[in-house]
Amino acid sequence: MSAQTVLVIDDERDIRELLTITLGRMDLQVEAVGTVAEARRALGERSYDLCFTDMRLPDGTGHEVIELIAAEHPDTPVAMITAYGNVDAAVSALKAGAFDFVSKPVDIQMLRRLVRTALRLAEEKRSGQATAKPDGNERLIGESPAMQQVRSTIGKLARNQAPVYIAGESGVGKELVARLIHEQGPRASGPFVPVNCGAIPSELMESEFFGHRKGSFTGAVGDKEGLFQAANGGTLFLDEVAELPLHMQVKLLRAIQEKAVRPIGAREEVPVDVRILSATHKNLAALVEQGQFRQDLFYRINVIELRVPPLRERRGDVALLSSFVLRQLANKSGGALGRLLPAAQQALEAYDFPGNVRELENVLERAMAMCDGDEIDVSDLMLPQRTPRQHAEAGSLAPGMAPAAPPAAAPPPTADGGLDDYISNLERTAIIKALEESRYNKTAAAKKLGITFRALRYKLKKLGID
Repeated sequence: MSAQTVLVIDDERDIRELLTITLGRMDLQVEAVGTVAEARRALGERSYDLCFTDMRLPDGTGHEVIELIAAEHPDTPVAMITAYGNVDAAVSALKAGAFDFVSKPVDIQMLRRLVRTALRLAEEKRSGQATAKPDGNERLIGESPAMQQVRSTIGKLARNQAPVYIAGESGVGKELVARLIHEQGPRASGPFVPVNCGAIPSELMESEFFGHRKGSFTGAVGDKEGLFQAANGGTLFLDEVAELPLHMQVKLLRAIQEKAVRPIGAREEVPVDVRILSATHKNLAALVEQGQFRQDLFYRINVIELRVPPLRERRGDVALLSSFVLRQLANKSGGALGRLLPAAQQALEAYDFPGNVRELENVLERAMAMCDGDEIDVSDLMLPQRTPRQHAEAGSLAPGMAPAAPPAAAPPPTADGGLDDYISNLERTAIIKALEESRYNKTAAAKKLGITFRALRYKLKKLGID
């Protein structure tokens, strides 16, 4: 078997020699050139398994090389060599199609990890393994043009290392999209570490993200690995990234730029090889304008944006999703497979689903508990009624902003039920809404409701809510 080949394009002799020696020790065959013209000639004569190019060259730029390789050698990963701290160049290179970037002075260990990842990707493409990987059809349900486009984009994003910002309302499946990008890429064998940025107390964030050393603060009884170290060699998914406080945004930006973290109490930084995927249901660009989210961090994590459409924009997928959810519920419970009556199916397809797929799952689970036998009728769905004003408000939201789920109207007090039942219904509705919005995190739901966790636990028991 012939050695894998690498093309190095850099006008600095020291860099060419460093890369040639380092890559040669990895049993790679290296050709090094110093200009765009020489790179064109080399690429015209043979194909390479991997390319490195400097940003500035005597007769052109690295972008020209990236564009040339993307057009004529699309299966060849290319990494940009940038000056230390030149974030703009790195982001620009990733947007142009670069696989990843390396900062000067070159960290040898980081370089070796990048090379292994890139060569694994190239080998998969040649052998056809990349196309054999699951495309997410079994989990990312839907045949609408919007979802076909999402699946196609996931396949493209999986092939490079650029940070991806996944935009979409609550409940559309942003974490699933992130998992599929990870699973279809060269990091699939590495860890996928999801973290809800809104669920970590502010005072614990630095320790959670970067780890700490024994004795670095009261209660630090041992060394602890942070989320970045846990995701080393894989993917770190920052869900609800808009919830990060400003002081953590600064530290996160540095960790992403330098590809290294400093645990609390440590003297030296620890290199980490992590791909960053992030998501939020909020309009991140609007938060930048309002000064609530750092523009430089937004620029860094939003190299490529993938929008996941809300369910109301793909109503044709509701029937497929419903069938899938009902099969899952039947498998989970071991009971009969639920069947939607035609009127119930029409009601689901007409409903806006402000909570999207997650709300559909909750509606069907509740309906299965309420229906007689295995047939679900409209009344079993218990869909909330939306007023014309609510429809208008939902339609006027800025792109990427999630509308609030309207609570189901509680029936007015009656002679039979009385005021106590009326208040209980109001409480039940508010609690269920808070649980759904917080993904059934009871601590977060209690905070939304403005009550203590203990009080919420009491009310859940009192109202018979699981």
